[in-house]
Amino acid sequence: MTGEQPAATDVNAVIDARERSGYRLAVGGVETFVLDLGHGQPVVCLHGVPASSFLYRKLIVELAARGLRGIAFDLPGLGLAERPAAFDYTWTGLGRFASAAVEALDLDRFHLVVHDIGAPVGFELAAAHPARVASLTVLNAPVEVDTFHRPWVMKPFAVKGLGEAYLRLLNPPTFRWLMRHQGIADLSKITTAELDAYLVLLRRTDKGRAFLKIMRGFELTRAKRDLYVGLLRSRAFPVQIIWGEADPALKVTTFGEIARRAAGVDHIHRLPGKHFLQEDQSPALAELITAQARP
Repeated sequence: MTGEQPAATDVNAVIDARERSGYRLAVGGVETFVLDLGHGQPVVCLHGVPASSFLYRKLIVELAARGLRGIAFDLPGLGLAERPAAFDYTWTGLGRFASAAVEALDLDRFHLVVHDIGAPVGFELAAAHPARVASLTVLNAPVEVDTFHRPWVMKPFAVKGLGEAYLRLLNPPTFRWLMRHQGIADLSKITTAELDAYLVLLRRTDKGRAFLKIMRGFELTRAKRDLYVGLLRSRAFPVQIIWGEADPALKVTTFGEIARRAAGVDHIHRLPGKHFLQEDQSPALAELITAQARP
């Protein structure tokens, strides 16, 4: 088990440190990258888009410092994971991969943290193995997916042709602006090189083609909504909802309330942040996750 290296000031140094911070794992014929730190109860953290397990690099350290084992792996098509052309990049397919990853990691029982579209992926995992989930933490994520509409910043990626052009023309200054506007409230907590690393990891070896497949593989159906809402209402495990109260895309007053009602909990833990709380609120997140893991 290894930890994340200190933040570097050059994007290539950030990526190099990233590759040294974890290990490779073969899952069902697809190689992925895993951050794995600590020795306590396992906490599996699933990322969404346009991110990877890089998003959890700070939270994993915070969880380990609190006596837990923090684990985050890259979903196929993102980060340092392989990007097979024939892979099923729907939530169903990514959920099967997450289930296989948990098996490969030999995790009998674990706490689950899900964010963004990592939530539908995590719901697929939890629905397949409810007895193995000790608790669930939902961060800024869609639940009633049949009525979910992609935020404006993500819409172009779902359109064939437009998505390819959008991704090709997306340069580092524009991507930084989008991340600052949509995702990160406290910019003192992240370097420019780390912001740039998100874009490098997004495009990586295939220029983002697998990412575009993920963006076009959203299963926005009533059947998926019923599965996910039913899972949250099942009381098979404790659920908590944590939200960045200033998230401009998935607003706490709408998407957060939908998640809260589906989970049947009394309140939402609101943190002073936007969409990517893992960047500027990792200590607070770790405290809430630890409290959930050790009631």
